[in-house]
Parts: sequence; C-alpha cells; structure tokens
Amino acid sequence: MRARFFAAAISSVVSFSYLSPVMAAEGGVGVFLLGSHATGAGITPPPGVFFQNDFYYYDGKLGGGRTLPTGGLLVANVSAQSWIELPTTLWVTPAKILGGDLAFSLTVPVGEPRVNASLLVNSPRFGPIGLNVTDSQANLSDFFLQSFVGWHAGNFHWQLGVGGVIPSGTYVAGQLSNASLNRPALDVFGTLTWLDPAIGWDLSAAMGVTFNQTNTATDYKSGDEFHLEWAATKYITKEFTLGLVGYYYQQLTADSGTGARLGGYEGRVVALGGSIGYTFEIGKLPVSTRLKVYREFDAVNRMEGTAGYFTVSVPVAIDTNAMTLAQGRTIKAKF
Repeated sequence: MRARFFAAAISSVVSFSYLSPVMAAEGGVGVFLLGSHATGAGITPPPGVFFQNDFYYYDGKLGGGRTLPTGGLLVANVSAQSWIELPTTLWVTPAKILGGDLAFSLTVPVGEPRVNASLLVNSPRFGPIGLNVTDSQANLSDFFLQSFVGWHAGNFHWQLGVGGVIPSGTYVAGQLSNASLNRPALDVFGTLTWLDPAIGWDLSAAMGVTFNQTNTATDYKSGDEFHLEWAATKYITKEFTLGLVGYYYQQLTADSGTGARLGGYEGRVVALGGSIGYTFEIGKLPVSTRLKVYREFDAVNRMEGTAGYFTVSVPVAIDTNAMTLAQGRTIKAKF
C-alpha cells in the first residue's frame, strides 16, 4: 500500500515543458506546456528510471477578426484542435549536488494540430486577401531536454532546473499545421510541494521564465514568457485523489524581427480546472494515472480554449534501497 501512495505522490514528477497553445508567441504556440506541472510538482523520486506518457488535447479559438502571425503568414479567426503525444523518460541519478538529487529527462513529442483560419495574403497590388483554409498534419515535434536538482525537508519538496528545446522536428514555413516550432528556447524553473501524508493534502506550485530565440525560417523572435502553475490535491484514499488546478501566463517582452508584422503582440491568459488521479498495481508495478482539464479565460492577444491531459506514469528501474528510505521519509499515512 505504501508503494501505491508513493507512486501517486510522484505522478507529476516526470514533468516537462513543450507545446502549449500560447497566442502571442509566433504561431500561437509556446515551448512551455501550461498545466504540465500539477500534483507533486516539487517531489523528486528516488534514483532510478521512470517513464511517463501524456496525451494532450487542446480546443481553442481566436475570433473577432483578430490576426495572428504564423509560418510567415497572417491569419485571422483562428480555431484549432490539437492532439500531442509526449513520451518522457526521466533518469534520477545517484549523484548529489548541494545535498539534492540530480535528474535528467528527455521528451520526444509527436502531434497533429488541426487549424482552421482565414488566410491573409499580403499582396502589394491588392492588399490583404481573405481565404478560408484548413490544415492538419501529423508530424514529429522538437526534442526537449531538461535537468533539475531536487531536495526534501520534512513535508517540503522542491526543485530548481533548466530545460531546452532543440529544433529537430518537421517544420514547413507557410504551413498552418506545424507541431515543430523551429526555434530554440531555454526555460528556467522552480517547483515546490508541501505534502502531508498524515492528512492527505498536497499543495504544489511551479514557476518559470522561457527565453525564446529566433525562428530563422521566418525571422521571428518570440518574446520571453512567464508561467505560474498550481495544484491543491486531496488524497481520498492511497489510490484516489481529487484536486483543483490552474495556471497563469504573461509575456514579458515584445515579439521582434522582420516576421513580427503585428508588432510586440504581448499576451496573457489565466486558466482554472480540476484533476482526478488513480494509482493501481500490475503485479508489483505501481501505475499512476491522472486526468486534468483546464478552462482558459481573460485571454489577451492569444487563443482561448480548453486543455486536457491524460497521464500514465510507471517506474522502469528503481534503486530499492533508496525507495525504502524515501518511503520512510514521506509516507506516514493514516488513511
């Protein structure tokens, strides 16, 4: 039973940052996946290898004739339905840095954004020409590498880390449906979790800043972005959790480059939602699952919609001695 509770507590540890529909950056997509950090965001599991797959779905739109730059084009009245598979492998090493556990992760996403928009072709002779188009292409996205150090002190758990996007997917300038962003980016973040197993409450938060680089295909440099996420989760049993989740996004600097034909175009959005988690065992292997749904509002210069995640996390190889020590440190449940 302790193993089940421990697995549930780390169900969000194999977290990553990639592809959130963030209108304001080029193409309406940012490299940080808003809502990816939730329950247990600050908890680092014991040394070992872990695997997590997130199925991410987003349905949103930008109406009212408002315009968005993407792939070297200008589009308006945009609606999008996107699915993305985000398989992530996490390695928590035995190494220590300032008393914390050193970890690395790799995410290799693949997805299919389905985009419908009014295409505006800038003609020197005729000016903008409206043409309604729909584009849907399944393709490989850009790799995301991440490293962090995690610490524990009583009921408190926290991490400091950095992640980077390596342009490596399929990108076509002028194509509306691109899972790849074709721009390098660096994300610096910190996470914090207060987990009291005795009463079954988990309060978690994650904060970071994304530093975007230029998309050389379109000469578009997206502005730097701030993101804040939180989750308040109650363990109803060792296996079952219910919680509230949310995020806040604010672009810090203006877009620039010759491709930024709409100027700075700085964006903002807020989202609230809920989560349900369930942990079970296949043989002696703990499997943690979580469903999260977010509804966005108060959007400025960006798409507004609904985001959903279905997450499955499993340990692949764990140092059993380290896990026993970790359980003894964090698991004193009185359910």
